Amino acid sequence: MKYISSNLERRFATLSFKTEWIILTLLTLLIASLSIAPVARLAMTALMPEGQFSLNWVYSVLAKKQIFTATLNTLYIAVFSTILALVIGSAAGFLTIFTKMRWKQAWIFAFVLPLMIPPQVTALAWVQALSPSSPLLTYLPFSFSGGTKHPLYSSTGIIILLGLYNAPLVYLTLRATLRRIPADLLEAARASGAKPWATMLSVVLPLSRTGLLAGAALAFVSAIGNFGIQAMLGIPARFPTLITIIYQRLNSYGPTALSEMAVLALFLTIIASLCLILNSWLANRSDVRVSGLGQNMVWDLGKWKYPVEIAAWGFHLITLVLPISALIASSLVRGVGQELNFTNLTFENYRQALFAQEAIRNAFITSFNLTLASSVVIMALSLFLAYFLSWQKGLLSRLLQVASELTYALPGIILGVAMILFFLKPIPILNVSIYGSVWIIFAAYISNFLALCLRPALSGFAQVDRSMDEAARVAGAGFITRMRTIIAPLVAPALVAGGILVFMSALNEIQVSILLVSSSTRTIGPMIVFLEEGGSSALAAAVGCLIVMVIFLLMAFISLFSHKLPKGALPWQN
Repeated sequence: MKYISSNLERRFATLSFKTEWIILTLLTLLIASLSIAPVARLAMTALMPEGQFSLNWVYSVLAKKQIFTATLNTLYIAVFSTILALVIGSAAGFLTIFTKMRWKQAWIFAFVLPLMIPPQVTALAWVQALSPSSPLLTYLPFSFSGGTKHPLYSSTGIIILLGLYNAPLVYLTLRATLRRIPADLLEAARASGAKPWATMLSVVLPLSRTGLLAGAALAFVSAIGNFGIQAMLGIPARFPTLITIIYQRLNSYGPTALSEMAVLALFLTIIASLCLILNSWLANRSDVRVSGLGQNMVWDLGKWKYPVEIAAWGFHLITLVLPISALIASSLVRGVGQELNFTNLTFENYRQALFAQEAIRNAFITSFNLTLASSVVIMALSLFLAYFLSWQKGLLSRLLQVASELTYALPGIILGVAMILFFLKPIPILNVSIYGSVWIIFAAYISNFLALCLRPALSGFAQVDRSMDEAARVAGAGFITRMRTIIAPLVAPALVAGGILVFMSALNEIQVSILLVSSSTRTIGPMIVFLEEGGSSALAAAVGCLIVMVIFLLMAFISLFSHKLPKGALPWQN
C-alpha cells in the first residue's frame, strides 16, 4: 500500500509539474507575441525600411523642419506640464497625509477622478467650459466675446490640462513614499521646535525625493504620449507635436508612410525610455533609506483649517465641477452657443447618442464587449502570471514581468503603431489577418492593460501563505485544482480590483485604439474626437457625459467593497 501511495504521489507531482510547465510556456509565448514581438517589429521597420539597416533613412525623417518643431513642442509641453503636475500632486500628497483635513477621503476621490476620465473627454469639457459660445458662461461673471480665439487652443492650454491630468499620477506615486517616513524623525523635528513648514522642507521633502522623481518621470512620459489632450487642443491650434504627427501620418499614402510613422514612434519611445532611465539613475544616486516605522503623525491646521479646506475644495470646484458642468450644459442645448434655459433644454443629444445614431451605438457596444472580454482574459492571465512571478522566481519570471510592464509604460499610440506593423500581414501558419478588425484592438488591450491588473494580483499573492498551496500539493491536488479551489478564492478580491481598473481604463481608451479603429470597427473613445472634428459638439458632449457617468458609477460601486480589497488596490483610497 505504501508503494502504491508513493507511486500515485509521484504521478500526481509529475502531472502537476507538466501542467505548470505547459501554462508557463503558453504565458511566455503569449507575452512575447503581444509585447516583445510588436515592439521589435516597430524597431525593424524604422531602422530597416528596405530590409537593410539604414541610419541615413532615420536621419532624413527626423531632420525635417516639421519634425524638429514638433519635437521641441513635445519636450516643451512635457517639461512644463510635469512641473505643474509636481506642484499640484505634491501639495495634494502633503495635505492628505500630514494634515487633519475633514472629508479627506471624498477629496481624494474627487482628486483622482479626472485620471479615470478619458483625456479627450477632459479636453472637450474644458473646451466647452471656456468657449465663447459656452451656455454655462452666461451665468458666470466673466465671458469671452464672440470671435475671440479659444484660450485653450495654445501651448499654454495644453500645458495646463496636461498638468491637471497628470497631477494624480504624481500624488499616487508620492503617497507611498510619504507613508514610509518614520514617525520618530517627525517627532524629533517637532521636539527641536521646528514648525510644520520647516519640518516639511527640512525632513519630509528630502526623504520624499525618490517619490517625487518617480512621479515626475510618470508625468513626463504620460504628457508626451497623451493623444487626447494634444489632439483636441493642438490640432485646432496648429501646434504640432510628435504624437499628433504620428496620427496624421497614418492617413498619408505612399511607399514610405508606414516607415516614417515607425521612425517617429521609435523616436518617441527613445525619449520616454531615456526619461525613465534618467529617473532610475537619479533615484539610485539619492540614498534616502531610513529605519523605523512609517509615519502616523498629522498636524492640526489650527487657524489655517478653514482657509486650507476652502482652497482645497475650491480647487475641485474650478478644475472638476466647472468643466463637467459645462459639458453637461453643452449636451442639453439644441445648438452650439445657445443659452441653457427651459426653452432650449433638450435631451435629444442623449437620444441620438443612445438610440438614433447607429455608429455611436455600435461604438458603445463594441467598447463594452471588448472591455469586458479583455478584463476577463487579463484577470485569468494575471492569476497564473502572478503565481509564477511570486512563487517561481527566476530569470524567466523576471523577464516576463519586464515584458508585461513594457507596453504599459510606453505611450499608447506607440503600441498602436507597433500592432499595425506586426499584424499588417496575415499571421503565419494560420494565414489569417486581423488588421482592421476588432481582434487587433483586443490584442492591443491585452498587451497594454495586463500590467494594470498584474500589480494588484501580485499584492494579493504577497498576502497569501504559500504553505496552503504546498499542503494541497502534498495531498495530491493538481495545479489547476489548487489554483481553482485554494489560490483563486484567496486572491479574488485583488484580481477583481485589477479587473475593474482594466475595465474603467479600457472602456473609454483612445491612446491605443485611435490608430486601430476602422470605419466598420470603432470604439467609443475615438468617437468623441471624430464627432468634435465633424462639428457635432453637442452630440460629442452628450457622449462625454455618458462616459463620465459610467466611470463615476463604477468607482462608487467598487468603493463600496473596498474593505474586502487589499490595502492600496484602489488608487482613490487613502
